[in-house]
Amino acid sequence: MTGATLSSWRALTLAVIIAAASMPAMAGIKIYEDGAKFVEIGGRIQLQYVNVDTNGGDSRDQIFFRRLRPYIAASVTENWLGKIQFDFGKSLDENEVAVKDAYMQYTGWRNKTLTIGNSKTPFSREFLTSSKRQQTVERGFVGDHNFGTPDRQLGLRVNGHNDSKKVTYQVAVGAEHLDPDAKKMDFDSPVNNAGDWNEGLIIGGRVDLHPQGNMEFDQGDFHSDSFKSSFSLGFFTWSNDNDNNTYTDPVTGLSTSSSKADLDSAEGFELSAGVRGKGVSIDVEYNLVSGDTVDSTFTGGLYRNGSTDLDKYQIEGGYMLTNSAVEFVARYESLDADNYEDAWNATELGVNYFWNKHKVKVQFTYRMGENVDGKRGIDADTTFLQWQFVF
Repeated sequence: MTGATLSSWRALTLAVIIAAASMPAMAGIKIYEDGAKFVEIGGRIQLQYVNVDTNGGDSRDQIFFRRLRPYIAASVTENWLGKIQFDFGKSLDENEVAVKDAYMQYTGWRNKTLTIGNSKTPFSREFLTSSKRQQTVERGFVGDHNFGTPDRQLGLRVNGHNDSKKVTYQVAVGAEHLDPDAKKMDFDSPVNNAGDWNEGLIIGGRVDLHPQGNMEFDQGDFHSDSFKSSFSLGFFTWSNDNDNNTYTDPVTGLSTSSSKADLDSAEGFELSAGVRGKGVSIDVEYNLVSGDTVDSTFTGGLYRNGSTDLDKYQIEGGYMLTNSAVEFVARYESLDADNYEDAWNATELGVNYFWNKHKVKVQFTYRMGENVDGKRGIDADTTFLQWQFVF
């Protein structure tokens, strides 16, 4: 994330001025179409203000573009399309642009789609819910790639469903890298490689059941007439190919750093469910992610004696006021790791205002964190304010 740190009043004033200048727009614009051929452009702008107040420490704040993501999608032949999406709001090291979606897609099969390239690993309901359709400003632990949830993988993915779309599934295999920071289990795509990341192969999949008919993961319900629900099982397994173990001594097999540790393998399990209808939107998710470091004696951050289990769960929900553009939201979440002194818990309360559903909205979220980074007694309150514009 980029942007200069400002004083609270200056940052908030600047954010209000920019928000006031925003105008509604359509989402996704086809600038050319001729039979199976088309060119579509679109994007999202998310301007965010964050203030963090830690007990026993100084408060800090920042205003920045959380996401600046233009995309272009196009087709030149029947049943094939391509999409490229960049993020100018997030940079890594000296890179000023991060690649997000970048894939080719074949849609000619019955009830199945093949995606080839850089796309989301099919794990975690929270992660698979687009950032532009979230109830809270930031994703919770179960959807955060910093804590064991795979990000985009470079490879193949198949999405499918039965005729009624009451059963959907996804399977993926490809390359995924990991930032060997001991305080995180941070997966990311190989296309944004920082140089010292562990390289590996990931396999993931999920099955989603929709008893009342297909239900999208999009959070928030704009007063649909009836309730829908979905129930999901997901998994992934990742293994290091040992091509880039930067922080492991090749002779002794021991870590050369106290703050970074190369990861040897990781596995994850997801159980989740969601309900939408009549202004109500509720999601529940549990993840168990296990990881082992190359150095089986390493202790630090998340890891104790070379391994950790990340135990993560959350429940979040919102209610859209009748005949109103206002939604009230709440979430409780928890993350525990083998080397934590105590579980890191957080309670979030928020309110969203919509001009045109998720296309143009402003979000306020207040997060009360306990035992931050697993350190008993270290609490932090975080205020988020975000303006979103999607076209």
